[in-house]
Parts: sequence; structure tokens; C-alpha cells
Amino acid sequence: MKCIYYLSPTLKSTQHISDDLHGIGIDDWFLHIHSKDESGLVKEHLHSSNYLETLDFIREGFIGAGLGFIAGLCLAGLASITDPFGTPIPLIGYAAIVFLVTCFGAWVGGLAGVANENKKIAHFHGDIVSGKYLVLIYAKENQISNIQQMMKNKHPEAILSAVDAHFLNPFANLQLVRS
Repeated sequence: MKCIYYLSPTLKSTQHISDDLHGIGIDDWFLHIHSKDESGLVKEHLHSSNYLETLDFIREGFIGAGLGFIAGLCLAGLASITDPFGTPIPLIGYAAIVFLVTCFGAWVGGLAGVANENKKIAHFHGDIVSGKYLVLIYAKENQISNIQQMMKNKHPEAILSAVDAHFLNPFANLQLVRS
């Protein structure tokens, strides 16, 4: 499944794009729109993007967990060398240290990610702030050509901006179509 990004200039155009995508079999579950005008999306009954798409807490959480895992290993190694309790720590104790520090790192990373815009959406921040609508279409391989053909024929005002192998992979590279 791929995520196709289109920039639409107006809310009316975005509404027509949504209707036409529904006409070729794209369900709301696979169609999300990111905009600074959330009230306009609600008013037009358009499916808005969710927190997984707009915030970077998954990516930052994974980074935090990785750093926490490394810190946990270092802390467990330090505990094995220094013997801080005066008695040997059982193996489960070292595993608990690594696990707890990893979870703490994931939690801190997730909190940092809630404060940041998704790195993939950040490429379009200027366009969104200027009033454009970012349409995210999740499509199976056999649907991509139909979607792109329909968009080219019926919505030349919408700009194909990027294609992503899958939006939810926080470390996948986004292939920008326009500069």
C-alpha cells in the first residue's frame, strides 16, 4: 500500500476530489485531508487527518526507545560492575533495568513527538499554512494508476506532490514529486 499526496488549492476542489475518489472506490478510511481549516473540513464532511499523520510521536517514540535501550544496557552494565546493592543482582534484575529505561525513553520520545509536526507533513507546512489542502490517499498497487488518471483528467488544479511507500513507517523516505 502506498500513500499518494496531492495538494489541492481550495476547499471546494478538495470536496470534489473526495467525491470523485469515493466514486472510484476509495473509502474514507483510505482518504485523509490535512488543512489549517479543520472547521471547513468538518462542515463539508471531509475525513480529516488524524494524530498519527499530523504529529511525530511514533517516530520520536521509536528514537526514544532506542536511546533508552542503549542507556538501559549501559546502566545494567554499570550495575553489574559496581554491585550497588552489595549483593549480586539476578539476571531478571538486569532485564528489568533495560526494560524500564527503554520504556522511559519511549515515553519521553513520544512526549517530544507530540510537540512536533510529522516529518513527512513538514515538507508541506508552507503550503498548508498558505491555505492549501494536503490530500493523503492510501492506495493498493492496483488502484494507483486509476487514481492518478482520474486526478489528471478531472482535477488538474491538484498537484501530485509526493508518493510514500507507506505513511505509517516513520523512517521511510518520502519521494517528493515537486520541488
